[in-house]
Amino acid sequence: MSGRSGGEILVAALRAFGCDRIFGVPGESYLPLLDALYGEPEVRFVTCRHEAGAANMAEADAKLTGRPGVCAVSRGPGAMHAAIGLHTAQQDSTPLILLVGQVPSDQRGLGAFQEMDYGQVFGGVAKYVAEITDPAAIPQAVAEAYRAAMTGRRGPVVLSLPEDMLATTSEVTDLPFEPVVPAQPPADAMVRLGALLAQARRPLLVLGGGGWDAAACADILCFAEVHDLPVISGFRCQDLVSTRDPHYIGDLGFAAAKTLVQRVEESDLLLVVGERLGDICTQGYTLLTRPKPRQTFVHVYPDADEFGRVYQPDLAITADMAAFARAAANLPPQPKPERAAWLEAARQDYLTFHAIPSPRRRQGFVDMAEVMGCLRDRLPRDAIVTNGAGNYCGWVNRFHPYDGFRTQLAPVSGAMGYGVPAAVAAKLRYPHRTVVAFAGDGCFAMGMTELATAIQQGAAILVIVVNNGLYGSIVMHQETHFPGHGLGVTLHNPDFGDVAKAFGGIGRRVTDLDAFAEAFDAALAAGRPAVIEVITDPELISPGTTLSAIRGSGVQA
Repeated sequence: MSGRSGGEILVAALRAFGCDRIFGVPGESYLPLLDALYGEPEVRFVTCRHEAGAANMAEADAKLTGRPGVCAVSRGPGAMHAAIGLHTAQQDSTPLILLVGQVPSDQRGLGAFQEMDYGQVFGGVAKYVAEITDPAAIPQAVAEAYRAAMTGRRGPVVLSLPEDMLATTSEVTDLPFEPVVPAQPPADAMVRLGALLAQARRPLLVLGGGGWDAAACADILCFAEVHDLPVISGFRCQDLVSTRDPHYIGDLGFAAAKTLVQRVEESDLLLVVGERLGDICTQGYTLLTRPKPRQTFVHVYPDADEFGRVYQPDLAITADMAAFARAAANLPPQPKPERAAWLEAARQDYLTFHAIPSPRRRQGFVDMAEVMGCLRDRLPRDAIVTNGAGNYCGWVNRFHPYDGFRTQLAPVSGAMGYGVPAAVAAKLRYPHRTVVAFAGDGCFAMGMTELATAIQQGAAILVIVVNNGLYGSIVMHQETHFPGHGLGVTLHNPDFGDVAKAFGGIGRRVTDLDAFAEAFDAALAAGRPAVIEVITDPELISPGTTLSAIRGSGVQA
């Protein structure tokens, strides 16, 4: 174990903590790390075409594995390009480790080429930022990085790596992997929760945030079944419980169903597990009274600092998601007939709101609701569906039936350009599952370079580009508040099917539903990356309204 370079020590430390792949764009500032990965059988380096794509892939991979995703980028511009992935990891509570090359140690503070102080740059986003100046300190620094990423509210960390440090040799011994001990819910808090449940007639269970795994999702569903609890998901957390399950009643995302909002207002107990209750879930902080909700409010979260930040809970439980779900599943049942009726009515409201509506089509355009209905009959139940940000997501998140844990990869941060790299990461992690990325025309253009990564890595993803020639969500806001003053929202696009062909995949542009169905079946059978460009009517700006209807209304759709 003697005489290893800093790069070799770093690879060994990452491997010890479960890292089996690093997403990145190679850079001269971390050549010794790349050299240490050369011929390394246990850690795969996935070459990406843009640092934002690499960071998004690492964040998506972390969601799929429950372990920190790892991204490596060069200093300065590389780090700034990767910042979007850090922000998503912070907003989505995803463990992520960003490795950033740094100028040589003797040049620090001199304003050297591409030099940055990453503590200052990322200190407000990352949970932990450290610059490793001695290769002997690498094992401990990696251990601290994993601990920070995985404890409390999970999130991103940054390790700055001076290039001379990576080349310097050391005789340091590797540290063994020490798993993070999850926070257990206090027994007395669970007793009190049981008492509050016994009193509730109209309870709701709201799930969200990070830190979940398949076992935790199964346990929390068992808890909901035993206690007749309607289950609501937070924004873009619709795969924590299958949306087909009779206990699931909807998500508190953009344009949440009015019936769902009304049920939250009518509830007498809100049990919120893992969800922070940010502005999207609370309709701009208006759904619940502040600082103390009218309902009895129980908040379960892995970080005690979150309690009372926005809403004061009646009962606060600091706990890891899996530990709480296990304990909750063991609470004794308390049958209440009125709860069953409350649940059944809420489920019926959900089914009505999420049913595929009658077509709203014009000649030459495809209705996205019909597309989603077509996919309901064609996608396997374990398919992974990804998306970035934009109004097109309204159709995906409303009409697609997410069928269990990690069938959805979508950024709570609202980051455009996420869908394609997330799909690449998902296909690499689960090559035998169908992976479909949705992207608007604006969103796709921010991540389409990673089609080259998909081709190079053999990741046969399918991308559905929803093209209305607009930055749709922005034009909707403009027409709502500044009618007729649209500026900067019209897009001149290439033929995205031809773009896919240029990368080496297959591509098709469609303007009617029959052509879409044919193209979709052919794409799935092709065995290589594919793009279907769907031309949609710009007037149909969201699933529930039109541009004409909202123009000058002052009320957001």
